[in-house]
Amino acid sequence: MKDKTIDYILRATWQAVARMYNEEASKYDASMATGFALLSIDKEGGTPSTALGPKMGMEATSLTRTLKSMEEKGLIIRKKNPEDGRGVLIYLTDFGKEKRELSKNTVLKFNETVKQHIPDEKLQHFIEVAETINELIHDKNIFNHKSVSELTEQTEKTENDIA
Repeated sequence: MKDKTIDYILRATWQAVARMYNEEASKYDASMATGFALLSIDKEGGTPSTALGPKMGMEATSLTRTLKSMEEKGLIIRKKNPEDGRGVLIYLTDFGKEKRELSKNTVLKFNETVKQHIPDEKLQHFIEVAETINELIHDKNIFNHKSVSELTEQTEKTENDIA
């Protein structure tokens, strides 16, 4: 394939970012998932466990494993939701709040470094493109219309018309 596809660029970039965060987190006996969970938990009021999965885009089994590990490390505690006895609220411990601050600074450092190397205008275009891709996916505007073979035929016809 001569030209890289958009999904390839997105996937390769995200894998590089995830690897970078996991390498940094491993210095503190943590993972990117742990850092992301720390940042997703309300530092004062706690967060319902059922809200964390969707907020983080994480499957229930992975989230359960991450929360169990975080609890074992003393980063979080679980308490029954006083408004709904069936639910559980996740709270950061003092140690969890300390590690949350470390995670926050790591993310801010990444953002700062990227902003130092990419002009504001290009970064704004990148954000707009990413938002548009997310909207297309969210609104199911990619595979909801014509089939791939119909699109291929249309592209070939357009190319022939141009030639």
